[in-house]
Amino acid sequence: MKKLFILAACLFVSYSVQAQLQPKKMTPESSEIWDPVPRKVTPGPANASVSGFTAPSDAIVLFDGSNLNEWMASNGGDAPWMVSDGAMTVAPRKGGIQTKREFGDYQLHIEWRTPAEVKGNGQGRGNSGVFMQGIYELQVLDSYENPTYSNGQAGSIYKQSMPLVNVSKKPGEWQVYDVIYTAPRFNKDGLMLIPPYITVLHNGVLIQNHTQIQGTTAFVGRPVVKPHGRGPIMLQDHGNPTSFRNIWIREL
Repeated sequence: MKKLFILAACLFVSYSVQAQLQPKKMTPESSEIWDPVPRKVTPGPANASVSGFTAPSDAIVLFDGSNLNEWMASNGGDAPWMVSDGAMTVAPRKGGIQTKREFGDYQLHIEWRTPAEVKGNGQGRGNSGVFMQGIYELQVLDSYENPTYSNGQAGSIYKQSMPLVNVSKKPGEWQVYDVIYTAPRFNKDGLMLIPPYITVLHNGVLIQNHTQIQGTTAFVGRPVVKPHGRGPIMLQDHGNPTSFRNIWIREL
């Protein structure tokens, strides 16, 4: 009887330990960070009616406001977005687009605008994203007086790193991302030797400072490291008519 009691006790302890080690089922909320909240910073006013910096002499112009020749649908075929008044706008539910060219390390300039008419809240306002190499998302969102989880607001590395500050302008105003990105390096066995890093200025203010990207930026679950080579710049269709203009890139 004593031996049976000891055996039962051992089994109970073993089960308890396994239960504690068993990971919880991941949900979208599992990777949301709501506290702390990035403090608000007002960007400097634009000093001209035209868009920000024009492309330097060694840049590849990805969009100059006239056509989508440098772009294709992310699932193949022609890019389905609309071009009007020097900007291209998401055609909701028709899919994202990506560059026909692929890149490694680069400097990227891209301007974006969320709809002036506010519809929805949280992640439903002006949501889109700029994906480095088609994998790692720099969040685009209307984050002007729009509470959401901190690692999902504008300027975040989605579900990983919140921006240092919130520099969002009002809905309907043009905003700017200037990005310095270095791609990850893998060995022949697929092991990541050097992770990807990203520096981002939002409307001229530093919001990501040589931030290490941990892996994929999934909606559900933790970052995953997947070996890859060069990749496209991808812009997301999240169901909102967010616009983009003046996009250029310099390979480093």
